[in-house]
Amino acid sequence: MAGRSIEAAADALTLHQHVLYHQSKLYPGLEKVLDAISLASKIISGKVRTMGLSGVVGKTGEKNVQGEEVNILDELSNTVMIKRILDSGEVCAVVTEEEEEFATPSTDLPGRRGYVVSIDPLDGSSNIDCNVPIGTIFGIFPRTSAGDGKGTLADCLQPGRNLIGAGYVIYGPSTMMVYASAEGTFGFTLDPSVGDYLLTHRNMMIPNVCKNFSVNEGNTAYFYPGDLALVAWLKEEDKETSRPLGARYVGSLISDFHRNLLYGGLFFYPHDKKSKKTPNGKLRLLYECAPVSYIAKMSGGKGSTGAMDVLDVVPTDIHQRVPIYVGNKDWVERAESFVRGDYV
Repeated sequence: MAGRSIEAAADALTLHQHVLYHQSKLYPGLEKVLDAISLASKIISGKVRTMGLSGVVGKTGEKNVQGEEVNILDELSNTVMIKRILDSGEVCAVVTEEEEEFATPSTDLPGRRGYVVSIDPLDGSSNIDCNVPIGTIFGIFPRTSAGDGKGTLADCLQPGRNLIGAGYVIYGPSTMMVYASAEGTFGFTLDPSVGDYLLTHRNMMIPNVCKNFSVNEGNTAYFYPGDLALVAWLKEEDKETSRPLGARYVGSLISDFHRNLLYGGLFFYPHDKKSKKTPNGKLRLLYECAPVSYIAKMSGGKGSTGAMDVLDVVPTDIHQRVPIYVGNKDWVERAESFVRGDYV
């Protein structure tokens, strides 16, 4: 048994090798972008595992552009991710949840800078202090403006259809990076003994059977009729459609999405009547909804706003919010029918 595990570790591709083999010819320098995200995530992973000992628990006392309280680990993750990504020499702009404006590299940094990265440095950070799995979400776009200098706002405001890769890192019992591109979806587990991500999950696909739904039912008092009807329908007994589904909701997008990717499920966070400040929902398009919808698509699933494919939404603001229904394709399409009002 031990011999087989040693042999498997020896044969496993690293994340760097995977990108070199599958994407580097079409997208030169992309492996450097993934290397930068990988290194930053290893730093974050180390802090997450020792956060009670390393002084990164608690709040900074500040609020970010979203009006949310900033955790110490939020600030650290944001700083590390931006610096490492821009220092790769391949990125012209970074859009992040924590910054009001997009970040650009110093003009004296050498490189081609042909990519834009959108990133949520620490998804689910409200769960940090109670030790719930949290994550990092990222999307990689090709640059649209000419030259190799700093990126522009137009470079950042691209629809998810333009993504050439997207992924997330989940900091759980093990640290795992899931990366999707036109070649499919692959999972890499961080091996602390070698300090690198090794390929452990090939050609990941959402199972055909949808087992769970994930939604904050504490908000149902504020739901619109279509979403209320959808929740009720998901909990009804019906053998033909394998209902009721199990209710599983962690409250960290990546924790819920990762489980549904592995086991089959529907995650949704609709717009509701709760907040006039965020009438289009809570989750952000560029660095949350578009990347997970892209991963879902490359894994046989779908992401929708309830009215259209998330990947077709053209952003008008780097912090734009949209409703999202993501997971098994047929169940997302059922959810769309409830949002439209023509209930199944």
